Amino acid sequence: QSPKLKHFLSITYLLKIISSCLTNGGLEVIYPELDVDHCLIIPKGREVREKVSTVWKAPQIYFSGAHKKKMYVLVMVDPDVPSRTNPTSAYWRHWLVVDIQVQYVCNNLCAHLKTALYYHPPTPPQKSGFHRYQFMLFEQLPDAPVSLTGREKSSRGKWDLQDFITRFDLGEPVATLQFLTQNYKD
Repeated sequence: QSPKLKHFLSITYLLKIISSCLTNGGLEVIYPELDVDHCLIIPKGREVREKVSTVWKAPQIYFSGAHKKKMYVLVMVDPDVPSRTNPTSAYWRHWLVVDIQVQYVCNNLCAHLKTALYYHPPTPPQKSGFHRYQFMLFEQLPDAPVSLTGREKSSRGKWDLQDFITRFDLGEPVATLQFLTQNYKD
């Protein structure tokens, strides 16, 4: 392929990715040097991509529409495992936080986190292209504990997200957000 054709195909691919963005409801994901409040492709260059994959811990999550008397469930998944063109292990579960309540002093999701599955940073395999990292916030029914089954706990991959949503009657997410990145060595 000619360099111009390669560049055109690369831009076309990125535009397809952006057009399928999952952003709704005012969710914000904050890493130490990266604030994600809209669909975002992590900038090319090794530094930020490497930090999000290997250095930074779980991000802070803010949701301006949180209600003090409600509880929430936060899910972070990668639907593109091992690659976007061959997602045979989708959904890969990166993080699951349940029983989220709003602190009295702020109107955001900022504390009282009960982690059902500890945070695993975005680590797309080399040469697998861009992966979407999707955050979904659901309202949790009162007096309805949410947890993973033994089988779900044994593996992060091939998670049946729809079954999980149905099992706990979570309905549609109240807020969604995603960012895209690829392996920092690519």
